[in-house]
Amino acid sequence: MDSSNSSRAGAAAELRPYSAAAKREWTRPGSDGRPAVILVDSSRQRDFVVGAGEKLDVTFVVLPGTSAEIPVNVDIAGPGAVVNLKGLYLSSGKDQVSFNINMRHHAGGSVSRQLFNGLASGEARCSFFGKIIVAQDAQKTEAYQENHNIVLSEEALVNTKPQLEIYADDVKCSHGATVGKLNEDEQFYMRSRGIPEDEAKVLQMISFAAPVLSGLEDEILATRIENAIRSLAI
Repeated sequence: MDSSNSSRAGAAAELRPYSAAAKREWTRPGSDGRPAVILVDSSRQRDFVVGAGEKLDVTFVVLPGTSAEIPVNVDIAGPGAVVNLKGLYLSSGKDQVSFNINMRHHAGGSVSRQLFNGLASGEARCSFFGKIIVAQDAQKTEAYQENHNIVLSEEALVNTKPQLEIYADDVKCSHGATVGKLNEDEQFYMRSRGIPEDEAKVLQMISFAAPVLSGLEDEILATRIENAIRSLAI
């Protein structure tokens, strides 16, 4: 399933007031520019305010055995702000995982990028609801949102709904969503080269997760993620 559209309206009702003193819950990246990583273990709302010239770079990771609702509100309050928001959710059994992302561009000349990928097996239920809102005065905004999902069993379900609400004229915005299965042609090719079927599936899933995890240097967490992916192939 692919989707890409935008909507316009006369009043920006969704652009609620925000507090400049709102708690900033991210860890500021160091001089090496590495993103902050949030390992989700329970339901919790997170609110971020990003000021002029600031950068927010956060990756959410949800491992199998976790059920959580994850509302995330980002208010881009000043020009020159850059937001990179990524997420990887690996769900199995009866896990229930739901992301609800609101990216609000109050100021122009800002950039936001979102990439959320999910793998669902067993009887897992995964949802992604993402909305980008661009205020009337937020000209020269760039905002992009992608959500991709692979369903690994007949019983797993994924619901995805990216949305755009654009009130400015001079912007670059897009969104898209996909739900599919592992590519059997790729598996056949790898098996023809002597790679066992389960390992071929693992390699596909690792490749699928890689764009979200770029820049991750926590070797312990990287090993946990790989082991979690391998558990989904069983």
